[in-house]
Amino acid sequence: MIQAAKHEKVLVRVRINGKLYAEEVEPRRLLSDFLREDCGLTGTHVGCEHGVCGACTVRVNGAAVRSCLMFAVQAADAEITTVEGLSLDGSRHPLQDALSECHGLQCGFCTPGILMSAAEFLEEHQDPTTEQIQEMLSGHLCRCTGYKGIVEAIAKVAKEQKDR
Repeated sequence: MIQAAKHEKVLVRVRINGKLYAEEVEPRRLLSDFLREDCGLTGTHVGCEHGVCGACTVRVNGAAVRSCLMFAVQAADAEITTVEGLSLDGSRHPLQDALSECHGLQCGFCTPGILMSAAEFLEEHQDPTTEQIQEMLSGHLCRCTGYKGIVEAIAKVAKEQKDR
């Protein structure tokens, strides 16, 4: 009988939504699993586990990444924002309100990943075109809404930010 070698665990320290987490994990532990199972942050959804659907998108050091394609050890010493940390003051992020107002929500499975990508996108594009918003959304699979309400919500927030 061949016995599988045990994987030694590695200490991963990371700041998530402003809070420091330190957990020992196997080197092959995916960031998405680390967030959900080790840190209890279940807002990050896991869909395809191949980086295609976008549901697991979080921000690592400000950049939107697919957490199902990244190992937790790769995020060591990073600043991570999950959907739970999108708005830390207790109020909803403008994107969350706009998705609701523009009927961009149905089952909600894709919503956390879209919110995280859209937040990064709006930091980089103050006056995006509909085509730019659609291009950004092309990396997210939404099976319910047809994207119309989602595009309208992101455009609404962009306009509100520009008008401020």
